[in-house]
Amino acid sequence: MSDIEEVYEDLDAEDVSLEEFEEAVEAKVEQMGGLADEETAAMLLAHELTEGEVEGIADIEPGMEEVKFLAKVLSIGEVRTFERDEGEDGQVCNIEVADETGRVRVALWDEDAAAAAEELEAGQVLRISGRPNEGYNGLEVSADRVEGDAEATVDVDVGDDSAIEALTIGQSDVNLLGRVLSTDTVRTFDRDDGSEGRVSNLTLGDETGRVRVTLWDDQATRAEELEPGTTVEVIDGYVRERDGSLELHVGDRGAVEETDDDVQYVPETTDIADVEMDETVDIAGVVRSADPKRTFDRDDGSEGQVRNIRVQDETGDIRVALWGDKADLDIAPGDEVSCTDVEIQDGWQDDLEASAGWQSTVSLLEDGATAASGAVETEEQEPDETGLGAFAGDSDAESESGSSSSTESGADADSTTDDDSAVTAGDTVEFTGTVVQTGDPVMLDNGEEARTVVTSEEVRLGQEVTVRGSDEDGTIHADELF
Repeated sequence: MSDIEEVYEDLDAEDVSLEEFEEAVEAKVEQMGGLADEETAAMLLAHELTEGEVEGIADIEPGMEEVKFLAKVLSIGEVRTFERDEGEDGQVCNIEVADETGRVRVALWDEDAAAAAEELEAGQVLRISGRPNEGYNGLEVSADRVEGDAEATVDVDVGDDSAIEALTIGQSDVNLLGRVLSTDTVRTFDRDDGSEGRVSNLTLGDETGRVRVTLWDDQATRAEELEPGTTVEVIDGYVRERDGSLELHVGDRGAVEETDDDVQYVPETTDIADVEMDETVDIAGVVRSADPKRTFDRDDGSEGQVRNIRVQDETGDIRVALWGDKADLDIAPGDEVSCTDVEIQDGWQDDLEASAGWQSTVSLLEDGATAASGAVETEEQEPDETGLGAFAGDSDAESESGSSSSTESGADADSTTDDDSAVTAGDTVEFTGTVVQTGDPVMLDNGEEARTVVTSEEVRLGQEVTVRGSDEDGTIHADELF
């Protein structure tokens, strides 16, 4: 075996024949004017052919000069015509390809774009060479060379990728049917160029799971126009990652449209009896009781709100604190609800409690959707004055949504009963407020009322504290102060 053949064997270049390689070696020797023999020229060519090769799509990163990889075609987009800066028309066709490690969008240009629309089919295996970059919808590869390889295999199933469980990072041109589980309000922000942007979120579910959807700019208002329980189709979305979870994004080229399709969502949940401290879990059940909403002042002067509900399934029950906009949800005893991505925290009297913050989804379910349906007797009762809502100044409650204490601190401020006349002498009460008078007695004010407190503990003006003790003629004799 010649030196050239040995280098070729080590190269394992399936897209280059031995004859083509030998011709290229001869050309390289001639090009170098005798400075390299055939073996050296062959090694230089082998390096050029393998430069940029990656183990898989997962290894591709923006900024690489060139990458070469093998992948299977999942979908072929439409050919679009555009005008270049020099005035000439160009064409582009985006295809979605994947291997065992991931998927990526590949942009084909001009003649390759036209050929892709006519000749490519899902399931074909391609050898692709191109330049990675951060495109409009995330990572994409601008192809310089694309060739089919009928002999190669890529173990990727080209099936239905329109289900939530099939979404993968980097995926684009996503069309997805889903049931609206929850919606959010539109928020504005300033871009680096000084323009104002808008963003909102909603959560969709289907038979396979759920996904958070981020709507940008003109699409942002759709979150305020849709009602939970509505079935929608996301058109031309793209998938990105945030905090370790996949999100489906919809920009100016996409849309969210209502449909008459029937999409069911049945959450996979943890039994309430099995939840543990510091876990983030999904629970579902019947609302046993629901307290009124409370408002409070945050440390930064803004106003927040919280509402406690108690949810029960066949294994037990747990208090759930609904923060922010979730406190406005129309939830009443007897409703079946799903509470996803809630944080389990330490509550009053060592009971575990669930905190539904910004990252959580709280949605009404259809009758019979939970295992606890029909098995729970709901309660009409006075507002529950314990729990996260009553002690939102505590460190446990301040971390309810992973935010700092400045986000939800002081959240209690309403821990007394709504009707003080219903409190008889000797009843145990809790009250949280700001110290407006020190000494004997201490006076606390929560913004709506002031209460006199008898306590031996030292406090300072402006301090926010919670007291628990007996109520005697309107004065709280504190057994505990924290």
